[in-house]
Amino acid sequence: MMERTDRKLGLLSSLPLTIVLLLAFLAPLVVVALFSIMPQKVFSLANVPDFSAYSVFFSQGYYKSLLWSLGMALASTAILLVISWPLAYGMAKVFGRFSLVLTIAVVMSLFVSENIRLFGWVLTLMKGGLIEGHLRAWTGVGFDSPLYGVPIIIFGLVYVYLPFMLFPLAQGIAMVPDDTRQAAADLGATKWQILTQIEIPLAAPGIVVGSLLSFVLAAGALAESKILGGQTVIAIADDVETAFTFGQNWPLGSALSMILIVIIGGLALFGVSRVDLDAIMGRKR
Repeated sequence: MMERTDRKLGLLSSLPLTIVLLLAFLAPLVVVALFSIMPQKVFSLANVPDFSAYSVFFSQGYYKSLLWSLGMALASTAILLVISWPLAYGMAKVFGRFSLVLTIAVVMSLFVSENIRLFGWVLTLMKGGLIEGHLRAWTGVGFDSPLYGVPIIIFGLVYVYLPFMLFPLAQGIAMVPDDTRQAAADLGATKWQILTQIEIPLAAPGIVVGSLLSFVLAAGALAESKILGGQTVIAIADDVETAFTFGQNWPLGSALSMILIVIIGGLALFGVSRVDLDAIMGRKR
């Protein structure tokens, strides 16, 4: 009886926030979904749906932008996982109180606008910039700028979204019991066996959450391709922005958005369904 009463009180207490979330999150998605099935270049929902915007996605090659965005997001996520694991392991198991210093240092980078940080890299890596300019002034030898290519875009994604991989990964590694690792070592397991058969499986929730956050954010990123890549590669987010602004084609922009939302949402739901969130939040008894 008490559990039923608590459940009803919980539902009533969450009702205002639920309504706000529905209005703020689902309502815009519904509008975008409705616009995506409207005829080309209309600005009203009072039209007969024709789904022509989705055919344009294939006929005009917008799928290439989607593939580039997903590919760069996948590459940056894989790189982030590799480079974040040692640092996350140190924060969870080795550094002790120094982990707080690292956490503050990483979080403080989020206080600065993403665009400002990326423009800082442009000034650093551009021809005649901070590195190449000083090197040429001191030695007379310069080098071509690494800007305006796919590798530098992936570098920008890794640089910007490091915290979103690092902190969930550190939380996942912290869930691995030290006794389990020590017992495996006592039984003769190698460091590689301990990593692959104990640490990675037990830290899987943190790996999944960090990978999902990094991949979802990177797939919809825009600034990295425009600022560092110089639009050498057109990301799907850039096509969406162009369709809504310069192209004045709201149905096309909505269709591109819905395609990206469905793909990213499907991957996110699949990943979240395999994660024990109660264990991550420390609520598991």
